[in-house]
Amino acid sequence: MGKREDVWLAVAGIVVSEDGKWLVVKKRYGGLKGKWSFPAGFVEANETVDEAVAREILEETGINVKVEGLVGVRSGVIKDKISDNMLLFLCTPLNNDVVYQDSELSDAAFKTLEDLERDPDSSLLIHYCAKLTNLSILKETDAMNPGKVFNYSSYKLFF
Repeated sequence: MGKREDVWLAVAGIVVSEDGKWLVVKKRYGGLKGKWSFPAGFVEANETVDEAVAREILEETGINVKVEGLVGVRSGVIKDKISDNMLLFLCTPLNNDVVYQDSELSDAAFKTLEDLERDPDSSLLIHYCAKLTNLSILKETDAMNPGKVFNYSSYKLFF
């Protein structure tokens, strides 16, 4: 693996409905197989992180979202070789008919925090986030653009 392949950037969405339910998915593969977790995936080369989380949520669950802001970062190193990083975004669903991607997921649903806290299949991250009483949100701002010198085709700042 080259230098860049050793650094992963993923995104996940904490999607909270009007009635306080969270959108969760069960993956068919990986370390979270069979566990309720947040919809998530890797950032593609041609998108910003907020675009990536909206795309991943839509692809996995059929739910369009408004990205409210960045609420957390999960960062770890796998086997002393791979920097594994995930940005967690708070999102508001724009529809509520869940249609999950059968190839990647075995289930997806809006669930109450009480149900998720009681369910032994909920991921550790869901248990952790469920206990947070107020999420601090870094919101997108158009406070600055570094200019043409860097050749950005898209540029976003979260503060």
